[in-house]
Order: sequence, then C-alpha cells, then structure tokens
Amino acid sequence: MSYKKSLALVIGLISIFLLNSCKGGLPGADAKKYPPNPAERVKKNLEEGKGFRLDKAFSGRKGSAEFEFASSNELWRASLDTIDFMPLVSANYSGGIIITDWYSENQTNDSIKISIRFLSNEVRSDSLDVKIFYKRCNIDLNCSVNEKEGNLQKEIIRKILKQAAIYEKQKKDKNFRPYNSSMTRTDN
Repeated sequence: MSYKKSLALVIGLISIFLLNSCKGGLPGADAKKYPPNPAERVKKNLEEGKGFRLDKAFSGRKGSAEFEFASSNELWRASLDTIDFMPLVSANYSGGIIITDWYSENQTNDSIKISIRFLSNEVRSDSLDVKIFYKRCNIDLNCSVNEKEGNLQKEIIRKILKQAAIYEKQKKDKNFRPYNSSMTRTDN
C-alpha cells in the first residue's frame, strides 16, 4: 500500500471514530430548545448567563466589580420621578438618556417634549442636560417645533437635583453603621 493511501485510510478511520463518538451532535444544538430567531437566542443566552460581551472585555478595565443599576443611580431615579406624569418614548439607562413623548394639558394645540441626558452620575447641576421642545400647531395641523430655555427647564433641573440629593442622603443613612465600642477587644 502506498503512503498516500495509508494516510487517507488512517484519517478516514479517525474521522469515523470521532463522528461516531458524538452522541446526538454538539451540546446545546437541539433546535427544539433554542428559538430560530438570533435576537431571541441572544436574549435567552443572556438571561441564562451564557456568553460574553467583547466591549466589556476590551474596555481596559481590569476585573472591575463595579455595577451600576438604574435603581441605584440617584439622578436617574429622581429624573423619572420628576417627569412621571409624562409618557416616555425612550428611557435608556446605558445610553444615559430619557426622552418623553409630546405632552399637552387640556387638549390644546401646544405641547412639550423633554429630553434629559446624563453627563455624570454625580448629583451636580452640570451632570444633567435638559432640553425642552415646544410644539405649536395651528388649525391646519401645520406644526412648528422650537427648543427653548427658560423657567421650566431650570425648575425641572432644580427638582431633579433636590430629589436626587434626598435619595443620596437616604442611601448614605442606610449604609451608615455607627461604631460599636462593645465589640472592641481589650487585652488586660
């Protein structure tokens, strides 16, 4: 037998052995258990804690165990509480933005829309960028939209910061543990 034929025979036998040793194919490849839509598969895998994200792996942070959730961010919570009477179009915590839908009282032709962008997690006035858009429509449904700065914008920022300061104080009070002198060890 020639060298090429014996090599092909060995490769063939190894291939058959390897293919027969796989019982039921690859693990997790059961089509009945996994949805065919890739977006649904990704969602299911993330819910089950499978997979990883490359943007976190290459971000330059080494083993950071610092997680921030919307409920632990005082500015985020205070902003949602402040504009809770308005319907939301988008509230993206990871993107740091809240956008309301057009809101009008008493079914008038004037309505407002608020956009809140978070520049920092610190409770400071320069941590927020609040924009207010005014829409005025006439009888022919021709509408004009303008961004305006004014008292409403300042009032919203003030109210958000005031509420965020309250949340921050509550968080500090909750985590505060007084020093207990009875627990100290004394050596006599």
